[in-house]
Amino acid sequence: MTEDHRLFTRIPFEASANIISTTEGRWQCQLIDISLKGVLVSKPDGWDAALDDPYLLELDLDNNDIKICMQVSVAHIENKHVGFRCEHIDIDSISHLRRLVELNVGDTEILNRELSALGH
Repeated sequence: MTEDHRLFTRIPFEASANIISTTEGRWQCQLIDISLKGVLVSKPDGWDAALDDPYLLELDLDNNDIKICMQVSVAHIENKHVGFRCEHIDIDSISHLRRLVELNVGDTEILNRELSALGH
């Protein structure tokens, strides 16, 4: 799907992130961009996964106490990047994510349309 056809606005955002598997361990990576429906991160060295594999993703925002945690699945794997689809996110994390998108999109109508699309 091209950028023009995306339902959710991607926000370029630099932050550290952790990909966590209940059976395989934890890998540190860098967030490249984020949307209400998923994230794109740098592919960690030594990390091996397949499409649809489930993980927990933790994002540390601005080196403070704000964390966004979401259950994700692998949507696509490229040479240096991994795209994850958000499968579940808790209320505190979605509140932080909503605020992040709101600050970066700058248009409440777009934000409300994207939030509405999450329910479909």
